[in-house]
Amino acid sequence: MNECIVEPCNATKSFVDGKESHQVLDNIDFTLTRGTSVALTGASGSGKSTLLNIIAGFEPLSSGQLILCGEDSHQWKDPQWSQFRHQKLGVIFQQFNLLTPLSVRQNIAFPLHLNNLKWNAWCDHLTEALGISSLLDRHVSALSGGQQQRVAIARALAHQPKILLADEPTGNLDQRSGLEVMKLLTELSQQADTSIVLVTHSEECAQFMQHGFHLQNGQLTPTKIEREALHCATS
Repeated sequence: MNECIVEPCNATKSFVDGKESHQVLDNIDFTLTRGTSVALTGASGSGKSTLLNIIAGFEPLSSGQLILCGEDSHQWKDPQWSQFRHQKLGVIFQQFNLLTPLSVRQNIAFPLHLNNLKWNAWCDHLTEALGISSLLDRHVSALSGGQQQRVAIARALAHQPKILLADEPTGNLDQRSGLEVMKLLTELSQQADTSIVLVTHSEECAQFMQHGFHLQNGQLTPTKIEREALHCATS
């Protein structure tokens, strides 16, 4: 049986705005196993990024359960969440969020330092595959947007996390660069046996994932990717 990596169970999230309560997530359920990937689509404000923040532990659920790497995260305190983020989580942001005082190599090595790890053959493979091995001593602010996003991918995968959260990772790139980045991201994540939760507005980017859900009115609806996968599984 495949290891369960992310599993919200009856997960609900509400916000109170003045006297009004807004339910962003309404008893959602899905299961993401080790090495698989899912795309989350939906309109702006539908709760996609909120769901990523909940998985990362930056926001709590209002009710329900969130299983992460086989554990009930409801029981976790700050030390457990910190350990989870350092060891098992990688994040790619639309705005890259690189550490601008540091070089490319130092940015990529940042999660290694958090885990008392050294630069290794996997890091060499990442930088070679992403085409940034000649840029390691460059300052990240001197790179193009596409190069910065490749550095962000290398940093997120350097410690071979179990979960990769990607929030509109190609939003600041042109279509061609975006599809190149998605291809590399998917291939490298598979090599690391890392599960992906991708938030995107792009149908083309969503097609790189194995499963898909559309978030609307707090509900998750399987998209074409998921329906095809379900058909294959039941045929």
